Amino acid sequence: MSKHVDVLVVGGGINGVGVAQFAAAAGFSVLLVDRGEIGGETSGNSSKLIHGGLRYLESFQLELVRKSLGARRDLLALAPKLVKPVRFYIPIYRHSQRGALTIRAGLSLYGLLSEFDPLGRFRKVPRSEWQNLDGLATEGLEAVFQYWDAQTDDRLLCQAVAHSANLLGAEVWEQSQVVGIRHHGDGCEIELLRQGQAQQVSAALVVNACGPWVNELLGCVLPPTTSLAIDWVQGSHLLLDIAPPGGIMYLESPVDKRVVFVMPWYGKTLVGTTETLLESLDSKPEITEAERRYLLALYSRYFPNAGSTEALAGKICGSFCGVRVLPKVNGDAFNAPRDTLMHTNVSHPRLLSIYGGKLTTFRASSDEVLNWIKTQLGSRPVVADVDKLILHAAPSRDDFASQTG
Repeated sequence: MSKHVDVLVVGGGINGVGVAQFAAAAGFSVLLVDRGEIGGETSGNSSKLIHGGLRYLESFQLELVRKSLGARRDLLALAPKLVKPVRFYIPIYRHSQRGALTIRAGLSLYGLLSEFDPLGRFRKVPRSEWQNLDGLATEGLEAVFQYWDAQTDDRLLCQAVAHSANLLGAEVWEQSQVVGIRHHGDGCEIELLRQGQAQQVSAALVVNACGPWVNELLGCVLPPTTSLAIDWVQGSHLLLDIAPPGGIMYLESPVDKRVVFVMPWYGKTLVGTTETLLESLDSKPEITEAERRYLLALYSRYFPNAGSTEALAGKICGSFCGVRVLPKVNGDAFNAPRDTLMHTNVSHPRLLSIYGGKLTTFRASSDEVLNWIKTQLGSRPVVADVDKLILHAAPSRDDFASQTG
């Protein structure tokens, strides 16, 4: 006899766990499945930032920035041990593409869009304090601005949201892969392999939150359905065995003028991210040699006392890659829209697919999906108010605050 639920969520990244939490809190029976571990892929391999997206102002994504800043404020309140404020520094050099007036204007707009959040403030760092910036290169340095955003352990945050969903009644199955979905008028029949064993599940609705593999899951659907054209963009990071900076450095790449961050991370220094277009996802994402050289060259350029790129290569103690889904566009992936897209097909009204999204704004995306669920199934007696649920690290998981100080 197959198991039946109101909502089957496929994918245990931040979008999937968020939908599971919101739907369970709203009184729906939920099963969340992931073929690996919760937060084990893209959502656990991000730049670890809960931020408004200052750089998105350059592409005029003002509504996304405003929404992200509101989400940052909410997560700082709801996950105080997993999300913490952190200082960001923007150095401006003689040959920087973004000059002091541009940065000041951007930060002023950033503060305005934060709706007078205390973290919306910024300042110009006096020249007398430049020597305290962890060895940052001062040749050609004309100004430094300091503002605020937030940092998290993305994998622990995913696991905390999944744990909250579980406490609200949602079941969470790891190591469970969907191999087939048959869509019909009043629901879906799903075939899974749970830890290698065949399992049958029926669901009134299916939410496809598979991240980079969103279209792969749609390929398992009968009758066949349509999908959106997407690009896979790999973002890679290097972890260096170097004492961490006192804040996060917002740096302009001398190669292509992209923004790259240098961040404290569990007592070491994290450098990222890249934007590398992938042709396929046939193998596990790995940092390329070109990405490694790119990140090392940036660090060596801005922190010359750390040595040459060759010397820095010996200090690499880890790396990781996350693959983002972006709508297929002509041009630079760096400037592609970062909004979350929700896709349904009139021939498959019981199936919704989530394309893209940001770690910061997962709660807004989850609320949007919940509205779709209510439209399809009606409302249920509410179990809890997700806007008041404090997120705690899942049992047996490390605490971000205590690890980082």
